[in-house]
Amino acid sequence: MHLPPPDARAGDDYLVGRGAAWFAFAMTIALMVFDYLDRQIIVSLFPHIKAEWGLSDSQLGALVSVVSVTVALCGLPVALLADRASRVKSIVVMATAWSLATLSCMFTRNYGQLLAARAVVGVGEAGYGSVGAALIASHFPARLRGALMAAFFASASVGSVLGVLLGGMIAARWGWQAAFGVVGAPGLVLALLYLKVRDYRTVALDPGREKAAQSTAGAARFAAFALLRSRTLLWACIGGAAQLVVVSAIWSWLPSFLNRVHGVAAENAGARAALVVLAGAAGSVVWGAVADRAGRRQPRDKLRVVAGLCLLAMAILVTAFAGPAFGLAMSPSAQFGLILAGGFVMTCTVGPVSAVVIDVVHPGVRATGASVLSLFQNLFGLAAGPLIAGGLSDALGLSTALAITPLFGIVAALAFVRATRSYESDLRAVQPAPPASDPPYPLAGAERAAPA
Repeated sequence: MHLPPPDARAGDDYLVGRGAAWFAFAMTIALMVFDYLDRQIIVSLFPHIKAEWGLSDSQLGALVSVVSVTVALCGLPVALLADRASRVKSIVVMATAWSLATLSCMFTRNYGQLLAARAVVGVGEAGYGSVGAALIASHFPARLRGALMAAFFASASVGSVLGVLLGGMIAARWGWQAAFGVVGAPGLVLALLYLKVRDYRTVALDPGREKAAQSTAGAARFAAFALLRSRTLLWACIGGAAQLVVVSAIWSWLPSFLNRVHGVAAENAGARAALVVLAGAAGSVVWGAVADRAGRRQPRDKLRVVAGLCLLAMAILVTAFAGPAFGLAMSPSAQFGLILAGGFVMTCTVGPVSAVVIDVVHPGVRATGASVLSLFQNLFGLAAGPLIAGGLSDALGLSTALAITPLFGIVAALAFVRATRSYESDLRAVQPAPPASDPPYPLAGAERAAPA
């Protein structure tokens, strides 16, 4: 059943009711957990795969990054289809595809086969974050979106925790291939249950936007115009991606760091690394709420808060990984405590960035607009982090690599500060207006912004 379009609600309220909204939220959260469980389980299997196949750290990093690359490349077409057709049916197809691809990983017999199977996992997951975020945002009032987006993307952290934790445990008992079979099957069940979620009616567009939404090429032009015209969207994408370089590098390589540097058994290293991921999940919710509160009087303040948190996370993590090399006396437990604190802060951008992007995108193309952010975050953040850290590890050692990658937090902070200059004017640019006054594409809605 299709609900009214998201711009048809009375005031800032639930689209149709609390019950339907929270059911949609719960189901979307559950699938997000398995999305990232299937994506991140590989990192706790690194020691086993490296020992069996003799891979370099760059090759291991590619097993994580390839998922994000295919997510980035396929996300825009998938979000385009979801915006103009059905959000719910698109999500059902995506969840089925990535679950089957995960199951196929258990039958691979060499690095090339596993890399290819992981790439297909990314094809299935493409667009899920942006389409799921758009569905949640459309069900709930705007005043709750920052915290809800933070909770939605925090569920990715929960999935990552389970992947890191379960992967090591399963591999220790039944071998690393079996881990993919255990985590792939539940996603198929959730995909069928998701058909019970109520979708909203596709939002009518003006002729300019309708033309842009009819093809991938048109959607690409939309993305280009959105980035060029909306400075907030551009700088939010840059900042979000830069901070995710830090997050993805730490999450991907921490189990190996604990195993190599401190001699922790692979399954125990995964369990300890899972604590850092869990701290990140909690932190993303906390900092999302803090940013929402900071932006109540002046919206740009939420971006200033996030910029400061990026610098704080950078300082903590650089101290944790570089401190011993510079003579800072630090026990293994003290070092892990600092890493845990940095993990709590470094996910500060997850909710606020998604909320900011949705704020400056027209309601009729929210999933497509969010996919622009997803493309940046996956291609230049989640894909780049493991590869950068892996390459630095091969050249300089893993400890040095993990001391360098947090410096990307400086780039993130600068981008968010720059975004404060245009955020409020871009918010005004997408306020509802009579259809007759809506100028033609590409100077409409999300693409129209006051000069920075």
